[in-house]
Amino acid sequence: MAYGNTQIIPYSPFPSYSSSKSSQQFTYEVFLSFRGEDTPYGFTDHLYQALISHGIHTFRDDNELKRGGVIESEIKKAIEESKIFVIIFSANYANSRWCLDELVEISQLRRLILPIFYHVDPWDVQEQTGS
Repeated sequence: MAYGNTQIIPYSPFPSYSSSKSSQQFTYEVFLSFRGEDTPYGFTDHLYQALISHGIHTFRDDNELKRGGVIESEIKKAIEESKIFVIIFSANYANSRWCLDELVEISQLRRLILPIFYHVDPWDVQEQTGS
């Protein structure tokens, strides 16, 4: 849109990132990957509530999975249908085979990944030297 000499460009907090499914409409704008026992109702809950309150459709496995559903296939589907991934690296994230499997699935999509280091040093994650 243009008004006089001023051009107004619509802003989205989530710019388009290339992917093999660029024409796909995503079900979720954000997928949260976290180790439940490390951050269940503290940090992750506050982040989730903040995203939702700003109208950002967010997947968090304990809120979005249907009871009785096959967890693995539903999470994989949610990953495929998500635009942006927030990975909350915590003390025990890498100790969870589930979290690592999620991370592999996520990284194969080549979409935007935003890491958060929750009570861990980023160097410990990079160098895999954490306890």
